[in-house]
Amino acid sequence: MSDRPLRILLVDQDPIFRLGLGIALAEFPHLQVVSEAATDTAALQILAQLVSKEPAGVDLVILELGNSRSLSSQQLGLQLCQQLKTQYPNLPILLLSSLQDQKLLLAAKFIGVEGYCPKGTPVEELVTAIEQVAAGHSYWYGESREENTNLEKQKQPRTNIFTRLLDKWRLSGIAQIDATLVAVTAQLQAPDLTVLERAVLAGQRRELLAARWLVNHLLSVPQSTPQKLPAFGNVSPTSAIVTSSHLSKKQKTSYVLSPKALQVILFASCINKLQFPLENLTDTPLEIDILRPDRKRELLYLILQKIAQFLEELRSSQIEIQQLSEIINKILHDLWQEATTDFFGKFSRVRVGNNRVEIVNILLQSAAIVQAEILNKIPLVVDLFAYLLFQSDLTVDNRNYPAESLEAKQQAERLLENLLIQVANSVMQPLLNSLADIEDIKRNFYDRSLISTREIERFRNNLSWKYRIKNYIIEPKTIFESRYELFVLAPRGIAKVSIYAPRTQELRELSGIPLLVTLGLEFADAIAPRFRSLLSFLGNGVVFILTQIVGRGLGLIVRGILQGIGSVSLSEGKNKKL
Repeated sequence: MSDRPLRILLVDQDPIFRLGLGIALAEFPHLQVVSEAATDTAALQILAQLVSKEPAGVDLVILELGNSRSLSSQQLGLQLCQQLKTQYPNLPILLLSSLQDQKLLLAAKFIGVEGYCPKGTPVEELVTAIEQVAAGHSYWYGESREENTNLEKQKQPRTNIFTRLLDKWRLSGIAQIDATLVAVTAQLQAPDLTVLERAVLAGQRRELLAARWLVNHLLSVPQSTPQKLPAFGNVSPTSAIVTSSHLSKKQKTSYVLSPKALQVILFASCINKLQFPLENLTDTPLEIDILRPDRKRELLYLILQKIAQFLEELRSSQIEIQQLSEIINKILHDLWQEATTDFFGKFSRVRVGNNRVEIVNILLQSAAIVQAEILNKIPLVVDLFAYLLFQSDLTVDNRNYPAESLEAKQQAERLLENLLIQVANSVMQPLLNSLADIEDIKRNFYDRSLISTREIERFRNNLSWKYRIKNYIIEPKTIFESRYELFVLAPRGIAKVSIYAPRTQELRELSGIPLLVTLGLEFADAIAPRFRSLLSFLGNGVVFILTQIVGRGLGLIVRGILQGIGSVSLSEGKNKKL
């Protein structure tokens, strides 16, 4: 092999996975992801363009062999492998797939695919597989594990038993601490914690970080086996978060300087939170409350994928930061439209009366209402996109957070979670308006407790009142108080938090009932102190009269009665003696 890096074409339908894998492989100087593709057609086109520029433009193709939910996509994956082997017989292929079906893997091997690793394979092992397949060897996860182990032993320096045992203890201890640290960090992000609970959790987190440092330094040995990098694949976003939080200062600075690195950490954390319960813990009804938990989680993850896709398109178009505010409404509209189309199925039909109608066509007719009522009111979307695309600082709660700081990441995470939930609400809103009581939809999407016509109508009425109260009372109140309400993902479900934001211009534009509400609040603020003072004065006067005048008078009367009764009793006693 020459000194140039191995050039890789990455093919996977999941933009978040492509983004994360690209970031992970970027840590290895001898590997380079030259291009990415989401579909087989795009992969063939990109490959043809790369080869036309340079015959050896790609050294390896890494691709997902369909997915476990769709048999047709699996067949398309095999067909793509067949086409690649037909057109480029010397181009190695490594499957990095969530599939573990032995029949499909045998079919891929028969076609000529050189290697396979499941998603979730540690990055270190994945790099070994890439190197072997690119060098002309085969690497099939499971079958060649023993050979790979022997190969790694040959590469590593010989160590004594004590050194290996010490290093094993170190890795085991760090793994346990990291698992606990992830749990504590997740609990700390809950917005409804008391001051005492937050202080206790913060103390536990500091103790864990100190313990991790001690274990890593006290049990470290020279020339020990390098610690494995976190698994990258289906379910290990938390590992990436923990690992990134414990890099050395120099490594961490170089890591956060990349906007893509910021994005992958943020999205990984969000994916992790989507595993939490998604029950609505607020006093505000949400459109997505009608969905089954699995459907709710699927919709939120789909929207997260779409956001990642839009961010990549914006990067490719080389948009400038000042242009974001001009196109953000278009971005949100397209995000809603694509999420609606994919979630319900582009050609899905339901029976309405005697006709079968396409769901998506009906729902997309509500674009103007959805844009005005929900999408345009999502706060700080421009700031969030600027942070993810250009690594700009975040100003939230009247504080400026440097882009590389942990606080900026936490604030951006809140904004992203609110964006996901609000866009998900916008996807469900047209359905509840026009196709709420269709049996096919209820069977495929709704929570079991909300499938009766009565419950659906009650749910819709609650939403209707929510819109009225929000438009006439809550929104003008939040504008007057210079704040926004955000919906966030907490360990126990969906919670609500408030953040400060200047809204003077919106306050000036209020009219009608919303304006009267703000004037009423201002009048209440103006008169309340005086009214309270008056009530306090009157209350003190009443207390004085009752205690000093009426109370004393009653006391004298009662004392006189008691003395009279005593005198009578005494005189009666004397008469009896006589």
